[in-house]
Amino acid sequence: HVQLVESGGGSVQAGGSLRLSCAHSGYISSRHCMGWFRQAPGKNREGVGTIESDGRTMYADSVEDRFTISRDNAKNTVVLQMNSLQPEDTAMYYCAADCYYSEYDRAIQCNDWGQGTQVTVS
Repeated sequence: HVQLVESGGGSVQAGGSLRLSCAHSGYISSRHCMGWFRQAPGKNREGVGTIESDGRTMYADSVEDRFTISRDNAKNTVVLQMNSLQPEDTAMYYCAADCYYSEYDRAIQCNDWGQGTQVTVS
């Protein structure tokens, strides 16, 4: 049974920072690619970034140089550090596991998802 539990969301003023954590359990291990996604009201879900088993990261252009993804395999957690937050970063943020690039969809797909944590920037 896989569980992904996000925490750390909240409200912050523009220019501020938040640190989101994702605690995972079940089959997920250090071998799995993990991802962060977000969905703002009335918009499609978009990828924020991913982190591979070897620590390599990829980010959406909109968050490059502001957001950082890291993982602590010993603690089974993945962290999204968000700096210089802007109102357009307001969204529900989701942690996802077992991610891969789908040639068919031309997008990152993941097999397991958390319930999300709300981030509001004003």
